[in-house]
Amino acid sequence: MPQSPAGDAPSAWIIGNQHSPEVRVWALSASDRHRRLLARAGCELIRTLDANENPGDPQAPSVMIVRSDAILDERLVESLFAARNTILVAKRTRDREWGGPVAAHVDSAHAAETLDTLRLAAQDERPSTAEGEWPTPAAGIRLAAPGDLTPAYSARLRKFDPPYIYPACAERIREIEDRIFQSSYKGVTDLITKWLWPRPAAAVVRVLARAEIQPNAVTALSWLFAIAAGVFFWRGWFAFGLACGWLMTFLDTVDGKLARVTLTSSRFGHIFDHALDLIHPPLWYLAWGIGSSGSIDAATIVVIAGYLLGRGLEGFFILAFKIETHCWRPIDSLFRTITARRNPNLLLLTVGTLGGRPDLGLVMVAIWTVVCMGFHIERILQALFERSRGIRIECWDETSHPAREPSRDGSRPDPEGVH
Repeated sequence: MPQSPAGDAPSAWIIGNQHSPEVRVWALSASDRHRRLLARAGCELIRTLDANENPGDPQAPSVMIVRSDAILDERLVESLFAARNTILVAKRTRDREWGGPVAAHVDSAHAAETLDTLRLAAQDERPSTAEGEWPTPAAGIRLAAPGDLTPAYSARLRKFDPPYIYPACAERIREIEDRIFQSSYKGVTDLITKWLWPRPAAAVVRVLARAEIQPNAVTALSWLFAIAAGVFFWRGWFAFGLACGWLMTFLDTVDGKLARVTLTSSRFGHIFDHALDLIHPPLWYLAWGIGSSGSIDAATIVVIAGYLLGRGLEGFFILAFKIETHCWRPIDSLFRTITARRNPNLLLLTVGTLGGRPDLGLVMVAIWTVVCMGFHIERILQALFERSRGIRIECWDETSHPAREPSRDGSRPDPEGVH
């Protein structure tokens, strides 16, 4: 997240629109959503202005201005925060009348005229220039399209995901919410999270958001299910344990998505969630081994050792090559869907239990763990060899979808990211 020097944080103005009522996106009004986005980016003194209100002096070296009738990608707000004297433009197209300047970050000296420019755009007042282009309002201020500010490839989510801008209109709320939800998903993950959970998770997140349930409350419930699953495994009650385990994995998807779409993620929530992700798998395997055989057998030792080794290999790859091992080549991203991590392992344990042999379920996990560790060790060796030949180790998806270079003068932005 961008940071400003102490005492240099920009203020922010959110422009109200008297011609259309505010809509709610993931239970947040457009203004509240902007307020959270601006605060998360680092703005201070955030104000929501009436349609014709004169805000006076921004009381900061610079000001960010956002139209309340636009729904912006969080990445665009973060990038605009770091791009002073820039106006973000959603270019009008033949079939869409809505558009024009939707947000800006300018020095306080240009605040008044930039505010007027955005208000005219919000009132659908087209400029009289050729092709309806918006002229640069002052020297030193550039116009930028979404792709000029934010690359289409998201390293944080490990996927190609062009930034978006939507008009905040009631008839498109479901479309907007679905787009925001999709953007909260990582592109590289296991097969259950990637293909089974998205639809039910979206439905549950929608209910929780409207009920104003906090993500940390969902994470706390995940902890309870994780503990219950471990106790059931220990006692040999595998069906009950698997029910709790699968509920826990589902909630592990829900809490993160709820935090992202409602803009309520926090450092504590991140630690609270990831601590659970790291701690419970080896304890589950230990409990399963004792519950199925009455002792810590060879399969249990192999699975726990493989889990620890796997985490270590992933950490080594990041330290050595500055990227995650699952992002290097398409085969690595594909293998991540089935590699010996919690959800694929839970599938094998479920198969063993349904077959009446939970002990063989753990043996299958042990065998698959050894296979996966061999694969990851081989990939590290291959990466080291390629680097020794002067080949750069980088994410395949990022090189397949390179960030578009910004326009030189910012005067003719493309309509990229506008929906």
